[in-house]
Parts: sequence; structure tokens; C-alpha cells
Amino acid sequence: MDKLTIALSKGRLAEQAIELLEQAGYDCRAAKEKSRKLILEDAQTGLRFIMAKPADVPTYVEYGAADIGVVGKDTLLEESRQLYEVLNLGFGACRMCVCGPKSLAGKLDRLPNKRIGTKYPHIAREYFETKKRESVEIIKLNGSVELAPLIGLSDVIVDIVESGRTLEENGLGVLEVIEEISARMVVNRVSMKMKADRINPLIQAVRVQLDQNRQQATAAATGAATGAAGREVTA
Repeated sequence: MDKLTIALSKGRLAEQAIELLEQAGYDCRAAKEKSRKLILEDAQTGLRFIMAKPADVPTYVEYGAADIGVVGKDTLLEESRQLYEVLNLGFGACRMCVCGPKSLAGKLDRLPNKRIGTKYPHIAREYFETKKRESVEIIKLNGSVELAPLIGLSDVIVDIVESGRTLEENGLGVLEVIEEISARMVVNRVSMKMKADRINPLIQAVRVQLDQNRQQATAAATGAATGAAGREVTA
């Protein structure tokens, strides 16, 4: 059997991707093996899993080292690789935002010669220079980017925002939303043609499972709301 190689971002995204694939009917026991191996494969199913750093997943898929990858939209935007993005998996949801002192809310466009601190220089440059047509200075950072505007290194930052708690505790806020972020499934362009008989059914199975999960979540939320309303009436 021709192997189908799937590159997964180490950590929580990999765990959620494996769970989804299992829900869709795929045997992923090999991927859950407790070891230091970086390549995990099952000869019976023909599935091979690569556990990689998120930033490397698009590279492996673009160059054909992996047929399929699961990685965050933020990484895809930053890496800008030649891939097919086939599914929004929904989990790992957050936002890519421009953040800074709350005093800049609604005034960001008036700020000349902006300095942007970020872990995502490509995304920041693309947003400001291409979409907003503004000239900016990008300062590449690797640690806690929230520190940059607090010490005057940058005017604002471009970063991932989940709860926003860190921003709030440091007197910062979201000024603009660049992109909604979540995990995506991507496919190598050549593999999509050469291994279509295996890749297309996998995509369809995962798509169907995602629809089922959404329907179940909606039904659960509706049931919870109905129950709460009933309790209020009874009270």
C-alpha cells in the first residue's frame, strides 16, 4: 500500500487532529505511540505521521515530504507556501490582531511612521504595506511581544490573541483584527493528483465529521438554552 504521510504540528493541534481523524474512521494508533520517534507509521493502514514544529509543517507539505498537513492559519499566512488549503478544521481558534495602548483605539491611522513589534513579520508587512498601503518599520521579536510597546520599542504589535487576558493585564487592547485563525488541513499539489484515490476520501470523511460535530454542538447549545429557560419559568 502506498503510504500517505501526514505532518502534524506538535502539541495540542496534533492531539485534536488525531482525535478528528479517529472520529472520521481512521486508525491513528501509530500517531499516539508514546516514544521519541519523529516518524510514526502503521504498515496496515498505510498512514505515516510526522511530528514537526508548526513552522515546518507547510515546508514539508510544499516539498512533498508530507502529503497532508495540519497547521494553524497563522503559520500558513506567515510561511506563504504553495499548497492547497482544503479544510478549516475549526479548532485552535483565535485572532491575528494589531494590539497596542488603548489610547490608540480609533487613532491608529493617524500615527505616522509606525514601528511594529511582532513574531510574524510577513503578516505584519502584508497587512500594513499591501492592504493599508502604509510604510512601517517591522521589528522581529521572539519572546513576549506585549513588552515592546510598554518600553517604547514599538508603537504597536501584531500577534495572536486568544482570551486577551495578557493584553488587559498590561494595559493594552486589540486595535484591529487582521484575520480569524484556526487549524487548517493542507495538501501537497502533486499528491492531490497522484494520490487522489486516498486523499479525496480522507478529506470528505473529515468534512462530514466536522459537519456532524457542528450539528451536535448546536443541538447541545440549544438544549442547554432550553433547559435554562425552563428552569427560569419553573422558578
